[in-house]
Amino acid sequence: MTDLPGRPSRRGFLKASAAGVAMALLPLSAKAQQAAAPVPLEQYQPVFFTPAEWAFVMAATARLIPSEGDGPGAIETRVPVFIDLQLAGEFGQAADWYMEGPFAPAADPLLGWQTPLTPAEVYRQAIPVFDAWCAQTYNAAFTALDPARQDEALAALEEAAMLAPEIRDFFSILLDNTKEGYFSDPIYGGNHGMQAWVYIGFPGARGAFLEWVERHDVPYPLGPVSISGERA
Repeated sequence: MTDLPGRPSRRGFLKASAAGVAMALLPLSAKAQQAAAPVPLEQYQPVFFTPAEWAFVMAATARLIPSEGDGPGAIETRVPVFIDLQLAGEFGQAADWYMEGPFAPAADPLLGWQTPLTPAEVYRQAIPVFDAWCAQTYNAAFTALDPARQDEALAALEEAAMLAPEIRDFFSILLDNTKEGYFSDPIYGGNHGMQAWVYIGFPGARGAFLEWVERHDVPYPLGPVSISGERA
């Protein structure tokens, strides 16, 4: 997304949150592992998303981490695939979350998940509501807007004024999932080719690099390694 006044640069916030997100790996089902085969993105068949939802996620993540710039974007790193697989699995169903009420949508987000909807249900309900808002505001669906209008619409989505309380946190979920897909291990479908790790100099799942822990501001000389053993 285009930088807004008073916010850190889009590349800056990525680097600042990279290490924590990269190691916060989400559950991956056997079905999701099989679906994560690196076919060309235009040939990928979504496991969870409908065609309209997939088009939205492709467009939205492309604006949250654009391709233009000094590093790879969400499309190059296959972030949409990561999100699709996660929503089709345990994360999407909130399988291991505490999901009993009462829920207080107006509560501080730090108090935890405040909706009876699972992440998958939030995506499914929020996307058409947001798209309808775009059609009413701009006379076009989100995917049909030019990049500047898409950035403007996403900024409005962040305020969540057009969303019901149960799905008010859709933007933050979408942004978090986008960053997770960008920095996660490639076995989860995103960070294709470990491009994001190469970009920030993250070593990945290397067995040992203790001798480098105390070497501040010294570039790590070896490329990253995936949990699968793949090397960049």
